[in-house]
Amino acid sequence: MKVTLDRTFPLPAGPAAAWATLADIEAVASCMPGARITERLDDRHYKGTVVVKVGPAMLTFRGEIEVKEQDPEARSLRLVAKGTDTSGTSAASLDLTARVEPAEADRSNLVGHSEASVSGKAATFGGRMMDAVADQILKQFAANFAARVEAQQVPPAPPAPDTPEAAASTPPTPSAEGAAAGAARVAAPAPPQAKPLNAFALLWAVIRAWVRGLFSGKAT
Repeated sequence: MKVTLDRTFPLPAGPAAAWATLADIEAVASCMPGARITERLDDRHYKGTVVVKVGPAMLTFRGEIEVKEQDPEARSLRLVAKGTDTSGTSAASLDLTARVEPAEADRSNLVGHSEASVSGKAATFGGRMMDAVADQILKQFAANFAARVEAQQVPPAPPAPDTPEAAASTPPTPSAEGAAAGAARVAAPAPPQAKPLNAFALLWAVIRAWVRGLFSGKAT
């Protein structure tokens, strides 16, 4: 069973900053729900896992990721991933092309084209349901990626007050308001950590979206 999706998602940073995150393969993988890089073989080949939670049970897919193309000038990346679950009853593959495009007001867009295929027990959702599940996964990935890009925009913390560099750069009597504002600028949200992909929660989200579409269609 094969699913093809084309989507565009807004990002809270300019093209250069967004590309810096997209070019980091480990960062990209960590934004995918349930995914984790376990070994870096070289600059273009990695091993990883995807954990899927189905009720109390956990399914683990193990596979490899290959960087087929990485173009800094075009700010584009193409990845191909293949894997099988530990029981050998299911297999999955993903061919993902993503690029960063400039947008207005120093913002950018993440444009993605993905082709995913599954076989075995993982393909039992059915054709139309599989499209919706893949779409929900892509939306979760885009949200995690945008959060990571935003986290990278926070400036680094200034030197500690007892160092010569800090003494030369720190005003002698900062106001309380200024100190609070500085603390807010320094505090950076931690990059999102991908949790196991909860199949039941994902399926419920798909059903809710389908019901909303059903009733909105009747209203028109």
